Amino acid sequence: MNDSQPSAPSASPLARTAEPCNERPLVSVLLIAFNQEKVVAEAVRGILAQTWSPLEIILSDDASSDRTFAEMEAAVSGYSGAHRVIVRRNDANQGISAHLSQLAAMAQGELLFVAAGDDFSLPTRCERVVEYWLAHDRRPDLIATDLADIDEAGNVGEHIAPTELDRYRNLEDWLSERPWLIGAAHAWSRRLFERFGPMLPGAAAEDQIMVLRAILSGGALSLREPLVRYRRGGISRKARYRSVQEQVARMQRNNRYELAELVQLQRDADTAGLGARMRAALAPALARKQFVRAMFEATGTGERLALLLRSNGVKLGLRVRMYLYAACPAVYAPGIWLKRLTRKNGR
Repeated sequence: MNDSQPSAPSASPLARTAEPCNERPLVSVLLIAFNQEKVVAEAVRGILAQTWSPLEIILSDDASSDRTFAEMEAAVSGYSGAHRVIVRRNDANQGISAHLSQLAAMAQGELLFVAAGDDFSLPTRCERVVEYWLAHDRRPDLIATDLADIDEAGNVGEHIAPTELDRYRNLEDWLSERPWLIGAAHAWSRRLFERFGPMLPGAAAEDQIMVLRAILSGGALSLREPLVRYRRGGISRKARYRSVQEQVARMQRNNRYELAELVQLQRDADTAGLGARMRAALAPALARKQFVRAMFEATGTGERLALLLRSNGVKLGLRVRMYLYAACPAVYAPGIWLKRLTRKNGR
């Protein structure tokens, strides 16, 4: 069953009456894609091949500038399987956090699987995770699986094992050591959205946000099976700058992402009744991110110097470095040129 939706529909309410606790719960896969025309068809085929039923599949393009949406439509053309398939696209780019929240509002399943347009889910991914969830009486609010690395040609490489989530019991565990995560191998319960609401727009990744929500609710568990083939890159790829201007632009963008994530983490802690503890823990990071934003938004040398001298809550080294990037970025040009030369000669 294929429902094509070329433009963004209005979002349905997040909170719904709980579905009956049947033997085979309906689950949903939320596949998000953006400018991934060369690989998205393979990602779609992996989702269509899922062995779990009943299954709802939402394939969503976040206003790509290439043929991603056309490739998604072509990949489902002629599909006649049992899964319900929705193909849609946004009229304007939403970003990861807002995009996933938008799809969670549309989804009908009890368990929501995240899938990326450049990865490949093994056909048994949903079935194995649902079985694991049911074996734990539907209590966990997030289940993360392992992954297998794949290269650009699709060759399978090393086993990727993110942090074991079973040991995270409360906020203090999360604060003591944030887990290393890959959100493309996560499944969430609907309860996380019913309790905490949609994610705020602006965060580059949802993984820490949703894991914290789960830890503060029904818990997060790891299923140590590589059920997703993961294509490294995207926002996690190590940057190679061609100019200081490019480096500064990426620095400002990442700072905006990180600020948005901090705001969301604080908001969710407030919802869970742990706002004061989270506020104290996040204060240093928030001060740094706000300082960086203020330094780049300052309108002149005098304003920047005032920030440099008065922001005592931020380490002096960071203050000086950000001042130089904002006021006289040419200082860093020789370093970037040298790195480019080194990479070129090392080939």
